[in-house]
Amino acid sequence: MGGDFAYPIPAVFTDLQAAPLLCAGVIGYRALRLSDLADGQTVGLFGFGASAHIVIQILRYRFPDNPVFVFTRGPHHQELARQLGATWTGAPGEVPPTPLDRAIDFTPVGQTLRTALSVLSPGGRLVINAIRKTTAVPELTYEEHLWHEKEIKSVANVTRRDALDFLPLAARISLCPSVQEFVPEQVNDALLLLKRGKLEAAGALRFAKDAAGSTGEPPL
Repeated sequence: MGGDFAYPIPAVFTDLQAAPLLCAGVIGYRALRLSDLADGQTVGLFGFGASAHIVIQILRYRFPDNPVFVFTRGPHHQELARQLGATWTGAPGEVPPTPLDRAIDFTPVGQTLRTALSVLSPGGRLVINAIRKTTAVPELTYEEHLWHEKEIKSVANVTRRDALDFLPLAARISLCPSVQEFVPEQVNDALLLLKRGKLEAAGALRFAKDAAGSTGEPPL
């Protein structure tokens, strides 16, 4: 029974690269699945951190012809998105060149829901992949944000099947997580970088070997 909750990490990943896979990676994979994206459709990623920078690599492999629009603050995140294959990058609130068929919200900001819905195509779907919203969701107007049967879908939990499907896929496509490494004494510095949106993508803590000789690298 306990083995049902243990997942083999592909040997191609170092410990540091593997750190974000079972959190940011699997939840991002599930969000992409729930978006029900089809070939040729446009997709927008709102926020570009630990999860989104993994999702775009899956997108470029599975949907090479789909335009991917990335909305993120900070030139370093926009540059990383372009390096990973984004068709277009812009700041939150900018209007993409064409409406979005699908959108995934990775941000803790309530305003993102309103922003994403305003650029969603009729019948489009917005998937909310956020642990929590730290700011309130502003008022939505029916004619601008909800008309034309737009959908809002939340991500609650990942399943065992998500992890079992995602990890071999990550190895097969040579997924390359961008991870900044910190020691425990730097945890406050890491949290400040995360809060200010200056963590390049994912972060991981590396602990010294304990008496048994093992190490741990839980993702931030």
